[in-house]
Amino acid sequence: MAFSGRIDLHMHTTISDGTDTPEELLSVVKSAGITHFSITDHDAVAGAKIMMDLLSPGDPLFIPGVEFSCKDDLGKYHILGYGFDPSSPSILKVVEKGHENRMTEVRARIKALKEERSIVFPKEENEKLMALPNPGKPHIGNLMVKYGYAESRKDAITGIINKLSVKSLDLAPEKVIDAIKNAGGVSVLAHPAFGSGTQKIFGKELESRVDHLIAMGLQGIEAYYSTFTKEIRDEVLLIAEKRGLLITCGSDYHGNNKTVRPGEIGTDSPDDYVQMISAFLKAVIR
Repeated sequence: MAFSGRIDLHMHTTISDGTDTPEELLSVVKSAGITHFSITDHDAVAGAKIMMDLLSPGDPLFIPGVEFSCKDDLGKYHILGYGFDPSSPSILKVVEKGHENRMTEVRARIKALKEERSIVFPKEENEKLMALPNPGKPHIGNLMVKYGYAESRKDAITGIINKLSVKSLDLAPEKVIDAIKNAGGVSVLAHPAFGSGTQKIFGKELESRVDHLIAMGLQGIEAYYSTFTKEIRDEVLLIAEKRGLLITCGSDYHGNNKTVRPGEIGTDSPDDYVQMISAFLKAVIR
């Protein structure tokens, strides 16, 4: 099976912290000339289900996806799942837990903003925030900008939100990897050189983290990523080659919530990555 075209396997919608609805994302994907894509909303598969109903013959090929925030003794990871059954009880169970953690964190952050920084939003704004499918830091950051508490969403998140005394509630990576496998999917380590916040992970530390996750059943790694330099990409590709990992590519597109554009995966030439991604596509395209 031969593959060609532009591929973007890491994109977000309004179901999590993107600004495009699934309907709008499909239009964006078509306009960008993307031929294979995935929705990887945080702790949610609703966007994937909606997209599957939207597609018509001749549309770009869609692969169901999801992204989970995970943490254990070695640190924090983002684990992507692909090609699974969105209705599988195993994936829905971990989605429900991830969503529960996310809502608990948002409530704690709103409380901490008031108590630690005297930052308060109108009641109706808090109600709108909690009514979102999967609210998170970007949504709170946007409110802080709207009400003059920060100059930009980035400043709000890095300068204030991340410094609050709020415990992060992350899923155990082994449970996420098992859930993806049991739902018939493939697990992938997202943007592997980036840990929590501005943390950068390279060399032996990166290899140790990857091996740690492989022992749990990790099957792939995101080597082509919008903000990776060539040096980072080459290091990740070497790690993948030595361990026989599947390779994916993704922009981490969030609509207007990030400057990253659809199909922006760290290289301008599809010839650079299509062959590298082909084994992954064969594993998830049914």
